[in-house]
Amino acid sequence: MVQLLYILAFTVLTTLVISNLIRNLLMFGREAQRPYSRTSPRASQRRKAPHPELMDDHGNVIDEPLLVMRSMTVDDAREQLDALYDQSPGSDDAPSGRS
Repeated sequence: MVQLLYILAFTVLTTLVISNLIRNLLMFGREAQRPYSRTSPRASQRRKAPHPELMDDHGNVIDEPLLVMRSMTVDDAREQLDALYDQSPGSDDAPSGRS
């Protein structure tokens, strides 16, 4: 008897879920086909302001790449890290035994 109640509850829930899925698919399909214009024509004519990081100090838009990375070898990176370590305030003035 309990199994029949579980089957009945599962059937009801499944029917609700599938009908909701079909209703949502139909609603989204209708919304995708109609033109979407919530803004007034004046608002669409206004030009959007770019993000502040894309502008220089004078407010002009930057056209150059913001980040340029050059490839470096492991030895170059190790040399730069060693130089930073040697320049740090806690490092000794005597050369270390690193190779």
